[in-house]
Amino acid sequence: MQSAERAVHEHESSSPPGGVSLRQAAVPWGVLLVLAALAWVVTVQQARGMGVGVGTMGMALPFFLVMWVAMMSAMMFPSVAPIAILWTRSIAKRSDGWERGMRTASFVAGYLVAWTAYGGLAFAALIGTQRLVDASPEAAKWLGVGLFAAAGIYQLTPLKTACLKHCRSPMTQLLHYANFKGASRDARVGIHHGLYCVGCCWGLMVTLVAVGVMNIAAMVALAAVIFIEKLWRRGDQFSRAVGVAFLAVAVFAAFYPSVLLPALHSGSGMASGGMGSMGMAG
Repeated sequence: MQSAERAVHEHESSSPPGGVSLRQAAVPWGVLLVLAALAWVVTVQQARGMGVGVGTMGMALPFFLVMWVAMMSAMMFPSVAPIAILWTRSIAKRSDGWERGMRTASFVAGYLVAWTAYGGLAFAALIGTQRLVDASPEAAKWLGVGLFAAAGIYQLTPLKTACLKHCRSPMTQLLHYANFKGASRDARVGIHHGLYCVGCCWGLMVTLVAVGVMNIAAMVALAAVIFIEKLWRRGDQFSRAVGVAFLAVAVFAAFYPSVLLPALHSGSGMASGGMGSMGMAG
């Protein structure tokens, strides 16, 4: 606890924090950015042959979760890097380089566990969406409208604000994480932070059900939104603006579903699903 408090104090002072060089602080961020870039390569490569289709596009749960983790790594690692850096700095004095790397990896693994659990829920939702599109395209359209409306409303709620505040103020959480004990401490820290991140971003991610879970343009746009709202000094205001924009999309989607709800538009799913099966077979 005292070491975490010292880290907070040193972070706020003008002297080098915690005796940790800029090089040490840059290493975890650099590694996460490289991993994010690799995850983007994997995601884009797989999405190229799948198109924008309804539901899971023929993906079985294990394959879907692998792709989901790659997507989350690509979209989330740039914005989660600051907390990884601060956590590494808090343990720097009592860990050598190898141990720091392993503990940071444990933190990241725990973070991805939280998003993998959300991916399981997303898979179930996508299966249900696929059946709804087959049974009633009109109902599927209104589902898409409702998803954008729900995402927009959530952006304006106190719960979103609380979760975003957690992600935007990691130094405060560092004091709380200092109370975690045991061999699994770093993984638990990652899971804890990951759950707050899910709470912050689930509304953004749910829009992928309407626009296509493998829609690269939508992924890039959402990744930019997440990065800006977490790291920009006016990110909380930006988050509310995004909420208003989502509400506007919900209104227009009722009149232009083929443009704004491509994954729920009648006839889009079968062709893309076939392409997805071909891509997985390849």
